[in-house]
Amino acid sequence: MSAAVSSDYRAVIGLETHVQLQTESKMFCGCGADYAGDEPNTHVCEVCLGMPGVLPVINRKAVDLTILTGLALNCRIPENAKFDRKNYAYPDLMKWYQISQYDLPLCEAGHLDVVTSGRKDRIGVTRVHLEEDTAKLSHVTGSDGSPASLIDVNRSGSCLMEIVSEPDITSSAQAMAYGAKIRDLLRWIGVSTANMQDGELRIDANVSVWRQGEATGDVKVEVKNMNSFRALGRALDFEIDRQSRAREAGQAIVQETRGWDEDSGLTVPQRTKEYAHDYRYFPEPDLPPLLIPEARVSGLRLRLPRMPDQVAADLVAEGCPAGDVEELVQDRVLTEFALSVVGEGVMAKDAVTWIVHELRRVLNDRDVPSGQIPLQATEVASLLVMRGDGVVSSTMASEVLDEMIATGASAAELVASRGPQISGEEELLAVARDVIGENPQAVEDYRAGKARAVQFLMGQVMRVTKGKANPGVVSELIRRQLDGVE
Repeated sequence: MSAAVSSDYRAVIGLETHVQLQTESKMFCGCGADYAGDEPNTHVCEVCLGMPGVLPVINRKAVDLTILTGLALNCRIPENAKFDRKNYAYPDLMKWYQISQYDLPLCEAGHLDVVTSGRKDRIGVTRVHLEEDTAKLSHVTGSDGSPASLIDVNRSGSCLMEIVSEPDITSSAQAMAYGAKIRDLLRWIGVSTANMQDGELRIDANVSVWRQGEATGDVKVEVKNMNSFRALGRALDFEIDRQSRAREAGQAIVQETRGWDEDSGLTVPQRTKEYAHDYRYFPEPDLPPLLIPEARVSGLRLRLPRMPDQVAADLVAEGCPAGDVEELVQDRVLTEFALSVVGEGVMAKDAVTWIVHELRRVLNDRDVPSGQIPLQATEVASLLVMRGDGVVSSTMASEVLDEMIATGASAAELVASRGPQISGEEELLAVARDVIGENPQAVEDYRAGKARAVQFLMGQVMRVTKGKANPGVVSELIRRQLDGVE
């Protein structure tokens, strides 16, 4: 929940989203980029170690993935771009400068629409640029009890893309929604798996609090070390509250970098925040400027799938619940599977609701990734058609789905082995009467006005019939019996 800011103040927030790209090699050398779980300092060479005399070579795929992201974020792709040296001294920076982009990035002037509490706002995207990642520091306690820092160079030089938002964000809730949508978009277009817990997506926030009507100035606080969207929200809530209280007390806000401490729930000072001129940017002398012709941009634009917002709008227009659609389009694989089921003649609402609530549940229970669904869309469509025609109940359909994934058998085979749904009133009436006779407490509850007693009795009928009873018919029969209507 967003921090409550006094009506005298407003929060101004911009986010810097750092994304590890899915490439086979690092940004400027041939070292493998898939180092997760490997021994420290095993994916290194002279280039990513920052040895003197080496020459970097640009990773073309990383450039393409960055432009692809810019297009998905409605950015303009300039014809000219270049790499620059960003100079600063930090233990995880092997060369004591980082190859990044400063005044000529690959993408600029885009936007992303974000919905928060039912309201849609447009968040500007200042730029999307490409750079190399740093090494990783691990702070440990030595055998003698003294603090020590260990460095793993495996990450150094990996392809890192940075998405910089305009300071258009006004609350922690909006920041979390923006971050989650960026993550989903990156996965949708296939440029990154964007898992925050694995460090593939890292978000830094720049936040300041100003009086209403007051022009914003240069002073802002950068907040780092947020490894989840929940942490992002909590950190922003704390920082908004801290700064608004300080402003109210007449205290000056120091421009600095602060780290989020998850355990204490506080942001803590780390260092004075640098200005751009502090980095002494200058063009990278070992890399040529980049020329991005329109033909290359057009080719990349053709690689973009339909965006999730477009797919979602179409599904809602076809009658699908907005909440189900919002969940579905977080996963492109599941979305495309649902569209394939619809293509087999199933109503969009039925397909989307079933896949969001039933198929995903079974996949999660069996720890099966959505990218490895062991079913054909035609089989799921067949099961849904049988459910819609009353051949199987919803309960039986859920059980059959689970067996389909477990055994690989078809829906038709499993339904035939179980027998069709029982809809005959005569057969079900006998079962309903038996169940009512065996559960006098449920009868008393119903007569006392407890409607859930009917659901209990229906469950008992479904148990006796092994899930084959038509629930609509059963519900009507039970109510008639309880009300004394034959």
